[in-house]
Amino acid sequence: MRRSEIHAAESVECLTRALNRLKDIWEEIGIPEDQRLQRTDVVRKHIKGLLDMMIAEEDSLRKRLMSSIESCRKELDVLCTELQLSPFEEDEGRTMLQLEKDIRSRLEVMMKQKSQRVKELKRLSKQDRELCDIMCSVPFCIDMDTVPSLEQLDSYRSYLNDLTKEKDRRHGEFVGIKRLIIVCMEELDQLPDTSFERDVVCEDEEAFCLSIDNITALRLLLGQLEDRKTENELVCNSYRSKIQELWERLQVLQEEREGMSDHMVQSRKRNMDALEAECRRLDELKMKNMKNVIEAIRAEVALFWERCFYSLEQRRAFTPYYDVNFTVELLNLHEAELLSLKKHYEDHRELFEGVTRWQDSWTLFLQLEKKVTDPSRFNNRGGNLLKEEKQRADLQKSLPKLEKSLKTQIDLWEEEQYREFLVNGQRFLQYVQEQWELLRLEKERGKNERLLKKNQQIEHDLLYGTAQRTPSKRRLAGTPTPGKARKLNATSSIYGSTPNSTLRSAFGGTLCQSPVLRLPMSASKLPLRTPSCVGRTPRMVERNKENISHLNGTGLSDYHLPNQPIIDPATHKPIKDEWRCLSVCPVRE
Repeated sequence: MRRSEIHAAESVECLTRALNRLKDIWEEIGIPEDQRLQRTDVVRKHIKGLLDMMIAEEDSLRKRLMSSIESCRKELDVLCTELQLSPFEEDEGRTMLQLEKDIRSRLEVMMKQKSQRVKELKRLSKQDRELCDIMCSVPFCIDMDTVPSLEQLDSYRSYLNDLTKEKDRRHGEFVGIKRLIIVCMEELDQLPDTSFERDVVCEDEEAFCLSIDNITALRLLLGQLEDRKTENELVCNSYRSKIQELWERLQVLQEEREGMSDHMVQSRKRNMDALEAECRRLDELKMKNMKNVIEAIRAEVALFWERCFYSLEQRRAFTPYYDVNFTVELLNLHEAELLSLKKHYEDHRELFEGVTRWQDSWTLFLQLEKKVTDPSRFNNRGGNLLKEEKQRADLQKSLPKLEKSLKTQIDLWEEEQYREFLVNGQRFLQYVQEQWELLRLEKERGKNERLLKKNQQIEHDLLYGTAQRTPSKRRLAGTPTPGKARKLNATSSIYGSTPNSTLRSAFGGTLCQSPVLRLPMSASKLPLRTPSCVGRTPRMVERNKENISHLNGTGLSDYHLPNQPIIDPATHKPIKDEWRCLSVCPVRE
């Protein structure tokens, strides 16, 4: 049983006891029955009124609770709709007080959410208006009279974040362009003359409207200023080039040139005006010094002829080069020719530089090839010989590669120009082949000359005899040189005895097959004497028999003794032995 029911039962019991007590009191007093009825009725009415009043109050409370619940339900439904939330679901089995409390708590939470969303919407809207004022953009599309959803607020925030980043980017671009514009205006000596230029240069950076049109106008303004600046620089550079040329042609003193040093670097308007005035002054001076100027131009023309590998016919085709009547027309023709040569050289600089590299490499290669035959190169002080050989080998490998690369470039050039690429009047590849052929012929000619000289020296040595010419190193007696010493027979060696002078010359260096020894035609008429045979012994003669026969590849039939007897200087008697005669005076036809 509930405590409230117990309290109610106790209240009824208390009321019963109270009525019984009143009844006892009335009986004891002796109040008549009719008065008892009246008094009982008063008590009943009083209790009934009190209870009715209490019931009325409680019923009023019930009605208020029901009314509150109903109104909260309606408000909740509206808020759920505005906040785009699901409807509130009531828990079953809840009392009226609990239900009213739950609904009211839920209502307060949702009201707070609505207030926060509205407040956030107002804040974002204010930020949006500020950004729109700065960037001249369209506000975000959202209904300000309704409560936004969480997704709408997130989308609004994301949009404003992107817009803020774009504003910062535009502001940074504006600041950078503004600085460049100020620099360009200073270099151009220009002041802002339009309202837009004044807004950019003079007004506060934060007050400038960062609209797309303004940013585009800024870029356009900067582009115009840079174009004007570039144009001024080109004009100034052309003035400078012309001034440099005229200074060189007119041989202007260095003191006069130093006065233009500042204007030769900067390209402001005052610099351009000064350069223009200097050009006019030099043009006037050029007209006064026509001959010197034309001769200077001719020197430049000749230089570019060399760079472009013009042949003699191509050079003679420019007839004004040989004219001695120095006039303005002649000067204009020379300037036009020089300009054309410069353009031709610049258009094909890579090709001409490649040919120049080949010529330089070829010249160095010829020098190294020439040093190969120079005996002094073997001194080899500082390792020069090794360096030269390595450099010559590198050039021998790199020259064909360079020629192949130039051939590709020349073929492309000839296809574009519809004409042949000439070097000194002939096609480059033909010129290269001729150079290699000339080198080969020169090598063969030098080789033949050396061979002829060597043969002549051998013949001279065989006829007249000579000492060993180039003893590179001393060798011990009886020690043969590997690969060079050769036995003449099984029992004797050419180093075992001292032969005559002719045999010494033949065997002094490397062993080689000598020409066949024959007596001269005049040997039958004149007696031959040789002092080198003094003191010869028969043993030495016998040794020379084999040596001479084996060396010359001939027998006794190849030699013809004279009719007159030959006197031996040692004994002063006629020599009867054939081989003794040969050892005394070896001769050949």
